[in-house]
Amino acid sequence: METIAENRQARHNYHIEDTFLAGMVLEGWEVKSILAGRGNFGMGGAFIAIRDGEAFLEGTHLTPDAHVQRNALNGVSAVRTRKLLLNRSELNKLQKKVVERGYTIVPLEVQREGAGRKLKLLIGLAKGKKQYDKRADQKARDLERAGG
Repeated sequence: METIAENRQARHNYHIEDTFLAGMVLEGWEVKSILAGRGNFGMGGAFIAIRDGEAFLEGTHLTPDAHVQRNALNGVSAVRTRKLLLNRSELNKLQKKVVERGYTIVPLEVQREGAGRKLKLLIGLAKGKKQYDKRADQKARDLERAGG
């Protein structure tokens, strides 16, 4: 799978415990805009919410291409909530962890499956890092670069 977009802030701000691959319900112009690099998957505070036994991607901004006609958008917002496709067992596991232990679910990467237009979202079950954890990670990276 080829990585199309990456949420770099997620690995900086969270300890990623587990990852899952989810399909996304998108419209045609949204797929084109992601493939063109016009999707913002992390800087705006994107997260995954589980409601009524379904997962939704929220807080993601997709800018439509200039050639997309206004009537093709049908009044759809660029920051709308997008449904994610996961197995029931994966949804139950995620929901259980989020409710019981205070985890959050964040988007990590958008990947393209094969040469087609099917896009998958790599999501992570995560816990927030404290400031001292972030400093320790930065120090370890700096030491690895200097020594390596």
